[in-house]
Amino acid sequence: MAAPSQYILPNDLPVALLDCEEAFSLLSAEEKLYTHFLSRASFYGGLIVLFQTSPESPAIYILLSRLFRAQEPSVLRGVAQCQGLTDDEYQALLVYTAGFFANMGNYKSFGDTKFVPNVPKEKLEKLLRASEAFTKDPEEMKALWKMVEDRMYSLEPREKQLGLGDHGISTYFSANCTMEDAELIQRFLDSKSLSAYNTRLFKTHDEGGRAKYEVRLASVSKEGSADVSSDLSNLLGQVEFEGYQIQVTRGDYSPLLLRVRENLEKAKVYAANENQRKMLDEYGRSFQEGSIQAHKEGSKYWVQDKGPIVESYIGFIESYRDPFGSRGEFEGFVAVVNKLMSARFAQLVSAAERLISSLPWPSTYEKDTFLRPDFTSLDVVAFSGSGIPAGINIPNYDDIRQSIGFKNVSLGNVLSVGSATEREKLTFLSEEDKDIFIKYRGPSFEVQVGLHELLGHGSGKLFVQDEKGSFNFDKENIINPETGEHVKSWYKPGETWDSKFSTIASTYEECRAECVGLYLCGNEEVLRIFGHGLPQEAQDVLYVNWLNMVRAGLLGLEYYTPETGKWRQAHMQARFVILRVLLEAAENFVNVTQKVGTDGRPDVRVSLDRNKIMSVGRPAIQRFLQRLQVYKSTADVDRAREMYDGYSKVTDEDPYKFLTLRDIVLLRKEERKLFVQINTRLTGENVEVLRYDSSPSGLITSVLQRFCNDEEELERKMLELNYADAFYWAKENSR
Repeated sequence: MAAPSQYILPNDLPVALLDCEEAFSLLSAEEKLYTHFLSRASFYGGLIVLFQTSPESPAIYILLSRLFRAQEPSVLRGVAQCQGLTDDEYQALLVYTAGFFANMGNYKSFGDTKFVPNVPKEKLEKLLRASEAFTKDPEEMKALWKMVEDRMYSLEPREKQLGLGDHGISTYFSANCTMEDAELIQRFLDSKSLSAYNTRLFKTHDEGGRAKYEVRLASVSKEGSADVSSDLSNLLGQVEFEGYQIQVTRGDYSPLLLRVRENLEKAKVYAANENQRKMLDEYGRSFQEGSIQAHKEGSKYWVQDKGPIVESYIGFIESYRDPFGSRGEFEGFVAVVNKLMSARFAQLVSAAERLISSLPWPSTYEKDTFLRPDFTSLDVVAFSGSGIPAGINIPNYDDIRQSIGFKNVSLGNVLSVGSATEREKLTFLSEEDKDIFIKYRGPSFEVQVGLHELLGHGSGKLFVQDEKGSFNFDKENIINPETGEHVKSWYKPGETWDSKFSTIASTYEECRAECVGLYLCGNEEVLRIFGHGLPQEAQDVLYVNWLNMVRAGLLGLEYYTPETGKWRQAHMQARFVILRVLLEAAENFVNVTQKVGTDGRPDVRVSLDRNKIMSVGRPAIQRFLQRLQVYKSTADVDRAREMYDGYSKVTDEDPYKFLTLRDIVLLRKEERKLFVQINTRLTGENVEVLRYDSSPSGLITSVLQRFCNDEEELERKMLELNYADAFYWAKENSR
């Protein structure tokens, strides 16, 4: 039986080259070498994402790598034809492989749903057995196929999406873990001031059937190693907590992190300054020992490395895919500064304090001092992880952001590729809106990303009590504007934003940042900074930014799962919430209307009255944004959940019948682009750039050529890791 279309990638999946060759060519020889080795570190670390995605992903990766490494895509096509695969079926295999490599696993990075090959299983097996890879090592290929053949194609309810317990698959946790287990271990971690970012959780049972837990830290060092930082020295080993035995161990992903650390050492030789050298030292120590404290030290040096030509960041960073919201996916990027666009962002930073003072919360809810960050536009050379964003605001460590600062990054070559839109594929807008949308989508998104990252994620204060009992705010005099009373809640020692707000932390914060962008994008100074000084053009950019947000809210319905009542993507849930807020503003400001399309199928039109943006839309965002910030500052998770979950509901009891609208969105959805990245190769003392076609074949080749020197040893180590973990994902272990 064919898989439902939402679980397969279409043969016309858009693929685009992430071009950075011109920016790279302008680097000095030392900068090119620095970039090369950081790229190597990033791509080696990116393989960790396979182990963070699904039990079968590492073995699928190795199977596909061996298949296409032995015979490049154009040669393998002939073999496929001889084995009875049609052109469409072979194209589907190329698309599946490209999608798998781009997402570093068989779940979409944006939406967290599984995708399966649109090739009959028996035909794929026949191709594998006829391939050169099978001829070279039949026993290994048979073993790999046996490991993955069922789960590669399985669409059992639990396996359709990432999640915890009965709600989906997560390899951040063993298969038998529940949300209650995650909450227990978070309390344990908070009590020890131990971050969950670089951990996984495994549950087993003692002879009496009582649960016991292993918190495993990612590190090169394994059990019994002597190199233990002071922040870990009293934490490793077994302790009792709330009546349960909990053991903290090290060594997760050890062989992959070894390669990361080795390449950071090589990059350090070509570092431009002392901040970069110390940064890489601390990152290396973090990956060697499993210490998040060391990574935080490295992040401090990174924040202080102002205006580098080559920018990078690496580690366990974003927690979007942890069902509990605390564990970080491995990510690494290296990029080159775009000086022209960065000059605009520097102007935005200069205006930041004035702009922040206009945000709709009392000044006491803002940081005591605005820490002026770097804000640069970068052309990505290498980006590892499950996907590539348009902008980043890091580090995610609250204490560093509050006291030392942060950096904002806009990824220019991602923005330029991502904003290209074909008119015939533009859904849910009127014909009149399509023209202006296509013209100003890129410029308006550039403004929104800038405001979102710098003033969204960069604003707001957390009210915190430290271990000594001291407060970072005036507890006796600060008033909660929502209640008119003194502040009654705050973050206790050991608590962080992620640990306190857990499952809603990521989407709630993305919603807050998006609202800041909407609220400020009509500011004349902001629009002038981005080159939109002409009154009509400025109004058009403002209109398209708001229109894009409400359309994105409708598109967000694709990422809601009715069977579980769960959202699968933080940003899209945030945009749906904003759509609900603007619909609630009434006065015919935003309309979502069902209709019949020109093709006779159900369709939807979303519209926004541009004349009411400032009079109706902005006041609605102002009220909502204040509540978001107050609940965040005061750690008022109960009120935050009540409000946010209320806006996140998707039912047909609502007048807009959002469940029905979801069916229409799925009917007309367009797949997100895949990005082909360049590779850098060292020839003597020179670094050359390898480019690839904007096609599934080009993407496959680019990934295979990342590891052309040690791929066999690398894959052997990955299989050893996969075998060691297999017990924890086995269904019989789910008790």
